[in-house]
Amino acid sequence: MFDPTLAEIRFGTGLSQRAVAPNSIGVMLSGLTAVDEMARQFPVEPYNDYRLRIRDFNQARKMFRRNRGKPDQEVYNQARKAIARDARRVYGDMFRNAFLRRIHTETGFRERLTFFWQDHFTARGKSALAKRATGPYVEEAIRPNISGKFEDLLIAAIMHPLMLTYLDQAQSAGPNSKVAKRAADRGRVRGLNENLAREVLELHTLGVSAGYTQKDVRQLAELFTGLSIDKELLFTFRSAISEPGAETVLGEEYAVQASLDNIKDVLSNLARHPATARHISEKLARHFLSDHPDASVVAALEAAYRDTDGDLMAVYAALLNHPASWHSDAVKVKRPYDFMATALRALDVGESTLSRTREKDLRNILYIPMQIMGQPWEAPNGPDGWPEENTHWITPQFMAARLQWALAAPRALRRNLPDPREFARAALGERLPRDVAFVAEAAENRWEGIALVLTSPAFQRQ
Repeated sequence: MFDPTLAEIRFGTGLSQRAVAPNSIGVMLSGLTAVDEMARQFPVEPYNDYRLRIRDFNQARKMFRRNRGKPDQEVYNQARKAIARDARRVYGDMFRNAFLRRIHTETGFRERLTFFWQDHFTARGKSALAKRATGPYVEEAIRPNISGKFEDLLIAAIMHPLMLTYLDQAQSAGPNSKVAKRAADRGRVRGLNENLAREVLELHTLGVSAGYTQKDVRQLAELFTGLSIDKELLFTFRSAISEPGAETVLGEEYAVQASLDNIKDVLSNLARHPATARHISEKLARHFLSDHPDASVVAALEAAYRDTDGDLMAVYAALLNHPASWHSDAVKVKRPYDFMATALRALDVGESTLSRTREKDLRNILYIPMQIMGQPWEAPNGPDGWPEENTHWITPQFMAARLQWALAAPRALRRNLPDPREFARAALGERLPRDVAFVAEAAENRWEGIALVLTSPAFQRQ
């Protein structure tokens, strides 16, 4: 049953020479509701600060264009460049702090769950400085809500300005709304956008095979009209773009008068739907245990979800208390971020090292290798996030990239590499296989020995 080593490897951020492994399931669960020490030590820029920078940049760019050829042109040119430099610095800090959280945390389950839900509710900016909004979005919409009810997490994610722009909801207008009619009178078209409604049903709640119809998608899209952002990049509800009349989604009718309450009601109902319980349970089991999880695990999670109306702590408890979760065979392959972060944690590459690493070097050692391994930072291809299947990550090209990184990165980040034999025991603990111990002992030098440990199947799997 419970195994502290397995708990850190399968559900946490890997074994550490400093952090104490959890000694019970109770400790793992209580860590999710304790003070978020990693968020305090390694902060991420708040969304409010982020949006003000975007506003200032847009203003500086506007004034630069307006003053083209005039004496003040250079003033605004320098202003926009300074804001862009500041944005790059802050983004670099967020990237560095994401790794430091993984390296230093004693509640690794929180970090893993945060990334899981971040992936489930994938959202990213589409242009210029807006591309760097994912960190603030996760920090405010996702991270504080991973241990409450799923419906609260759903509402927070769907109504965040980044999600509204990512899935084009901010441009959606009811075909019969006041704004759409005024636009039509002027010969312009303001129409309905179904992107957010479709992804909420297909990805975020019911799942693709739940049996909803195109009519449900359209009705939900009409119900969502009004969700928007203002000029300050803040969330707002605009009744002038709301589709008038009642909407019916999955047989449930929502009131004629458009309102934010109606939208929260439909999201709550979707969150409590049995299909959502199934979809979320399957996804959690696939993420932590196997591409093809034991049916009894999924059933246990599903029952916990249904019995508590989506209390995520109850679902996590069902996952951790199921015997299949502690099977000794590790089958899930670490994704590139998990692989690199667990390697740095095992190598005891800490805050002082990453803090003095220049931004350019950080890109070469961590940022670019993640791209080569197939997981560019915060940039999945679509709203469905990163693939779960092992086969996606274990390809000759991606494995070659992991080997190359394992050979180069430890030497770049640590002047004195540990003895490979000691590192193998630190990285894999009681789960160190004999063959890995042998190659670590037989390695001709330290950096080759460490690379062999990092690229061994035992370290690559969770």
